[in-house]
Amino acid sequence: MGELFARTCAAEWTRLWSVRSTWWFLAAAWAMMHGIALMAGVSTAGQPDPPVGDPAWGIAPIVVLPAQFALLAVAVTAVTAEYATGGIVPTLQWTPRRSVLFWARVVVTTAVATVLGVAFAFTCGLVGWVAARPILDLEGAGVLGTVAFVLLAGTLLSVGLGFLLRSTAGGLVGVFLLLLVLPALLPQFGYEWLTEIADVLPGTSAIFLLTEEPSGRGLTERGSVVLMLVWAVGALAGGWARLVRDDAG
Repeated sequence: MGELFARTCAAEWTRLWSVRSTWWFLAAAWAMMHGIALMAGVSTAGQPDPPVGDPAWGIAPIVVLPAQFALLAVAVTAVTAEYATGGIVPTLQWTPRRSVLFWARVVVTTAVATVLGVAFAFTCGLVGWVAARPILDLEGAGVLGTVAFVLLAGTLLSVGLGFLLRSTAGGLVGVFLLLLVLPALLPQFGYEWLTEIADVLPGTSAIFLLTEEPSGRGLTERGSVVLMLVWAVGALAGGWARLVRDDAG
C-alpha cells in the first residue's frame, strides 16, 4: 500500500505541474503578493512618522488575504479539471483504489499550495523590509506560522469542495463565498442571526487569525483554529464520500 501511495503521489505531482492553469494561478499569486508588499514597504518608508522597529513580516498577512484565492484556485482546479475533461475515468482506471487517489491528491495539492504560499509570504516580508529600510526589522517571523495554517486549512477546504462539487466554477464560487463574501456581507444586514452565521464561517476565522483585529463578536484564536479545521475536515469527508460512492464518469 505504501508503494502504491508513493507512486500515486508522484503521478499527482507530475499531473499538477503539467496543467497550464497551475502556473498561471501561481504566477498571479506571486505577482499580486509581491506587488502589494512593495507598495506597502514604499508607503511605510514615505510616512512622516514611520513605525520604526516594526517587523517587516507584518506585511505577510496583508498580502495573503487577497492573494490566497489564486493559491486556493490551484487546489480547486487540480481536482475539478479532470471532471470537466473526462480525464477522471482513465485516472481511476490507473488507480482503482479511490481512497488512495483521494489522499494522494489531497497531500500533493495541499503541500504545493501551502509551501509556495508561505514561501511567497516570506519573500514578501523581505521585499517590504528592503523597500522600507531601515524602518522595519526582521524580527517576529512567527506570523508566518499563522499564514501557513490559514493556507493549509483553506487548501484542504478547497480540495474537499472540489471533490464534493466536481465543478470548477462551483468550487471557486464556493471557496470565494465561504472565505470572503459571506463573512463580510452577512453582518451588514443588521440581523443578529446572520451575524451568528458569519461568525461560524471559515473566512471570518481566517481574517481574524491573519489580522489579529478583534471583531467584537467573541472570536478567539483557539476557537478560530478549531472552526477552520472543522470546515476543512467536513469538506474532505464530503468529498471523499462522493468519490468512493458515486460514479465518477
